[in-house]
Amino acid sequence: MMKRIIVWLLLVCPIVSFAVNDTVWINEVEVSAKRTTSVYAENARVITVITQEEIQQAPIQSLTDLLEYAVNVDIRQRGAHGVQTDISIRGGSFDQTLILINGIPFNDPQTGHHNGDLPFDVDHIKQIEILKGPASRVFGPNAFSGAINIITGSDKKNNARLRVSGGEHDLYHLGLGANIENETISNNLSISKSGSDGYIENTDYQIINAHYFGTYKLDNGSVSLQAAYQDKSFGANSFYTPKYPNQYEQTKTRFISANWQGGTDLRYNFSTYYKEHNDRFELFRTNPASWYSIHNYHLTKVWGLQANIEFNSEFGKSAVGASFRNEKVLSNVLGLALDQQVLVGGTTDIYYTKSDSRDNVSFFFEHAYYTKNFSITGGIMANYHSVYDWQLFPGVDLSYRFTDEFSMIASVNKSFRIPTFTDLYYVGPTNIGNPDILPEEAISYEAGFKYGDSDFIAEAVYFYRDGKNIIDWVRLTEEVKWESKNITELNTQGLEFNFMLSPRFFAKKDIPINRIRLSYALIDVTKSSADYISRYALDYLKHKISFNLSHKIYKDLNFNWYMTYQDRAGSYLNFASGLEENYEPFVLLDARLSWEIENWNVYLEASNLFDASYFDISNVVMPGRWIKAGFTFDLPIR
Repeated sequence: MMKRIIVWLLLVCPIVSFAVNDTVWINEVEVSAKRTTSVYAENARVITVITQEEIQQAPIQSLTDLLEYAVNVDIRQRGAHGVQTDISIRGGSFDQTLILINGIPFNDPQTGHHNGDLPFDVDHIKQIEILKGPASRVFGPNAFSGAINIITGSDKKNNARLRVSGGEHDLYHLGLGANIENETISNNLSISKSGSDGYIENTDYQIINAHYFGTYKLDNGSVSLQAAYQDKSFGANSFYTPKYPNQYEQTKTRFISANWQGGTDLRYNFSTYYKEHNDRFELFRTNPASWYSIHNYHLTKVWGLQANIEFNSEFGKSAVGASFRNEKVLSNVLGLALDQQVLVGGTTDIYYTKSDSRDNVSFFFEHAYYTKNFSITGGIMANYHSVYDWQLFPGVDLSYRFTDEFSMIASVNKSFRIPTFTDLYYVGPTNIGNPDILPEEAISYEAGFKYGDSDFIAEAVYFYRDGKNIIDWVRLTEEVKWESKNITELNTQGLEFNFMLSPRFFAKKDIPINRIRLSYALIDVTKSSADYISRYALDYLKHKISFNLSHKIYKDLNFNWYMTYQDRAGSYLNFASGLEENYEPFVLLDARLSWEIENWNVYLEASNLFDASYFDISNVVMPGRWIKAGFTFDLPIR
């Protein structure tokens, strides 16, 4: 009965989805939604900004837990606390969302399943920008249905933070971070270790993270360096197929980048980066079948260069840029046969037997023109891929401001996504890749209204995406393998409504509420293709409602409530019953009680308070109610 009441309340309430901070209102925050610099208020795209304050108040153990609350972001977790997560936006697939760390592309070319292998804790995140809708014109390939830029760092200068937490299922987390700055140099470092014995058999995990971000200020600019490492191992109960539940996986990520930016009349931004990702997948953690002879070993290597130059004229702001990216895989499963095998690191008798490599070059141009009430930003990306040749991807964003607070927005953009090495080559007991598949393409349209003043923000947006050659893993019957194919056409349309009341609104009325947010998203997808059974593309969130209430109880005692309602389209074969079943809608309620005094923050939190039983992905059982407690201690550094 309680579930029905709460779902009803959510359905009849108004709408949300933006964060705020006590000193900087969201309209004033600079965002990376286009190649010319702009703040949220003057942007004609739909962007969610999550600030450090909201991140640290949320009842979460990982970034992907936090993204669960964002409107039209679909978080399909396998396991708990970001062990492995598929991240998608506006009904797209997990391979169609681009992840960036401080503006540097982070996606893994092996598979989008690894895009959530983020090598830092939520305490180390300063701001998150979620650009919903196509972003290939801005960020290049794979920003097909949206992009998420994670900005690391801390608002607290010359400060060290210790975080200790624990909970049911032998959950533990120990993290240490420091932010040291002066007029010339800033250094931000964090290290952590976390783990759990698992909420059911073979869901244990252990994660080690280390991340550094440093900036050296020049007379007219700055140079920055970031370096990161992650070692993650976990029981993968039924992650890829319920036929073999005793799966196990270990991944290792190494990431480094450098950036130089500056200028006044002519502003420049140059970056270079390198990333390695190891993946060892065991279909049988113990007691392998007689036919099973070797685990899957993969190593991807990615390096790239980026350049962006921006300048002003009497006609507005202009930007030109270029990027280069090389992707390589070494594997005993993915790629073409090697002439000379390569020894797998850390082993004595296992070899990479296959490999593939590809290059991508992009050239960008963008121009933004502003009047008192009207703005237009248009641009084009020319992209060359070593396999798929030249393609052009134009786009335009429009905004008309009726008042200082109220504006209408509209945009048309073309986007694309390059197949992963898994799409092309993977062959396993239940899957078979397709080396002949083509890149995905789409033209996306959106229009809506935005309102924002010092007290609240509201949005209403309609979008439509006309997708061509959409890649999905499909099959015609339950008896055959999943095969990677281009679905001829996939049309996606939807509505988003967002609403937030800021702390300033409640301060004026002397009400002990810090923030209220509410959002609703509706998506509908239609396909024009053979009657395939879809594994990913048609299992989208049809309805998603998110609600957040942050309020004081007494003085420095605060309560944060987060609730989501999710109704997923599509169906799956229930391995236990052998029957095809629809995904059932569910409600999740998370809560965090925190006490802040001087340099301490002590908290008690719970996820899935209703103890709901649900699936994000077919046959992968998600955790029930989970109680955790912990504290952070901030130590000023003089």
